[in-house]
Parts: sequence; structure tokens; C-alpha cells
Amino acid sequence: MGRGISLGSAALIFASFVGAMLSMGFVLLISRRIKNMSMLIISGVMIGYICSAITDFVVTFADDSNIVNLHNWALGSFSGITWDNVRVMSVVVLLALALCFLMSKPISAYQLGEVYAQNMGVNIRLFRAALILLSSVLSACVTAFAGPISFVGVAVPQLMKGLFKTAKPIVMTPACFLGGGVFCLFCDLIARTAFSPTELSISSVTAVFGAPVVIFVMVHRQERVH
Repeated sequence: MGRGISLGSAALIFASFVGAMLSMGFVLLISRRIKNMSMLIISGVMIGYICSAITDFVVTFADDSNIVNLHNWALGSFSGITWDNVRVMSVVVLLALALCFLMSKPISAYQLGEVYAQNMGVNIRLFRAALILLSSVLSACVTAFAGPISFVGVAVPQLMKGLFKTAKPIVMTPACFLGGGVFCLFCDLIARTAFSPTELSISSVTAVFGAPVVIFVMVHRQERVH
């Protein structure tokens, strides 16, 4: 008799959201005690290792038939997504997109600094909580079905910003949503066809294209500082 537990699409998103909020909660608690950015990053990496250890523990109690799926999920893959998953994700993503549009003015004010945003009437504490909840829901929605796909959330906004020559949220929000989808489909196509019939993990392909973008942005910013 199998020991695995099957979850529906909505329950899977909820479980992923709870995990994302727990991880975020640990990072926020640590950030109140540790002000050094390097130490904070190391703490985040350690939390990632703890989550990985929990995943390995869960694998121990999984059915043999589900271990392969879990392995593919851990590497990042769109191959296991069903139309039921797509329907549930569509509802979550469209609601998140609508909320992002509604928050475009507070985000624009926040880009100019917390003091400016407060002077414009933005409740900073509530605004931060809303951003954390919204980003956690979107991250949970994607990760629940496709696994941890690296560099998309970091590289795509920078590419869109360079393409449209603006950082206005009213432009960047739809640009990042659509650009992220196109980028992932492009990487998925390469992952499936580059070494066919062997399929690469999509996370490996996104890292190949995304990491140089992040490095370029970091170097460019450092040059502007000096």
C-alpha cells in the first residue's frame, strides 16, 4: 500500500504558500537581529539547506512511482503540469496581476524611497506585508507545479527594464508577466530539444541565460557607484 499523499491543485498551492511564508518568516526574524547584508544572505542560504533537508525527508516516505516525479520537480520541469493545474494557476495569476496594477501607484512612490512614499500617504508596514504576501503566492503557485526555476525572477525584470527603458510599475508589471512566460517557454524548448531525446532541467537552461544578466547588472551598478 502506498504511503504517498495526493493533493489537488489548490491544496498544493496552499501548501507551497505556507512553506514560502514560513521561510520568509525565518528570514524576517533573522533580519531583525542581523544587519550585515552578507550574513543575512548566508542565513538565507542556510534556510534553503534546511528546506532541502525537509524535502529529502519527505522523499523517504514517498511511493517509488512518485520519487521520479519528485526528482524531476526538484530540478525544475513543466512536463508534469496538467490542464487542471493550469486552470487553478490562471485564477491565481490573474488575481495577482490585477492586484499588482492596483498597487502600481504605491510601488512607484516606494521606488523613490520610504520617506517619499510615507509623505505620499503610503502605509509602509501594510504595503510591505502586501508585497510579501503577493510575491509569496506567486512564487508558491509556480514552484508547486514546476519546481524551483532559477534566475527568472531576477533576470527577466532587468531585461524588461532595459528593453522598455523604464521602471514604471504600470509598464513593468505586464512586461514581466509576459516576458517571464516567453523566457520560460524559450528555455523549456531548448531543454527539450537541445540534446533530444535526453531532456535537460529547465532550471539549468534558465541559469545559463539568466546568470550572465545578473552578473552584468551587478558589474554595471558597481561601475556607476565608482
